[in-house]
Amino acid sequence: MGRVEQHPDTLAPAQVDAYLARIGAVRPASPDHAALAALHRAHLLAVPFENLGIHLGEPVDLAPDALYAKLVERRRGGFCYELNGLFAELLRALGFRVTLLAARVYAAPDRLTIPFDHLALRVDLADGPRLADVGFGSFVREPLRLDLTAPQQDQGGSFTVRPDGEYLVVSQDGEAQYRLEQQPRQLADFVPTCWWHTTSPGSHFTRSLICSRPLAEGRLSLSGTRLIHTAADGTRTVEELTEAEALAAYDERFGFTLPRLPEVLHPAP
Repeated sequence: MGRVEQHPDTLAPAQVDAYLARIGAVRPASPDHAALAALHRAHLLAVPFENLGIHLGEPVDLAPDALYAKLVERRRGGFCYELNGLFAELLRALGFRVTLLAARVYAAPDRLTIPFDHLALRVDLADGPRLADVGFGSFVREPLRLDLTAPQQDQGGSFTVRPDGEYLVVSQDGEAQYRLEQQPRQLADFVPTCWWHTTSPGSHFTRSLICSRPLAEGRLSLSGTRLIHTAADGTRTVEELTEAEALAAYDERFGFTLPRLPEVLHPAP
């Protein structure tokens, strides 16, 4: 799985500038809610949620320098450990107070997935804590308040955060999405589950192929050779591509070049 530093240094100034350029954002004047919301939205629009590396035989390395090389220098995407892991480094470098939190995803209303199944971020601002999450697929566009139980309206839907004993349950449009721990974590804590997700036949990441990012309105996904455009009202348009067209779509629609088309038995529906 590669190395992970327990207390990595923040990104160098030149790396911060390159990261901001990668997501099309400007350096904020202060670490406040408006700045966090702008960075969060910019990151989602620019950096796709994808698991292509698993099917290309690429190792998933959670060391910050490896994540920077993949997401910024190679302009690739990743899944939650990679996306939120590096986004936390950017936020820290810009003066935000960030805590890594572990979550278990609701596979069904009464069934949770394995511990450390998801990584999300708590960002403490002067006016209260926020949940930042750029690694959960079709989810919030802007951070949620963690100290508010009333519904919060977002482009991604209606969200609630409610206490559940020592946890917080985050719901989207009335359906529980994940149960969030409050204990601070290090990126190294997620290495075993990350390894499981990249190697186990029981992981949906090894059984499906996805590259997806939100648009200003709607969402664009490429699964195998199927290009899927989901409109803001939920209407889906599916275009079947040739292998050559699919490779070109990764470049033209998602901004990176692949050496070959990944192979998977069961592309995402």
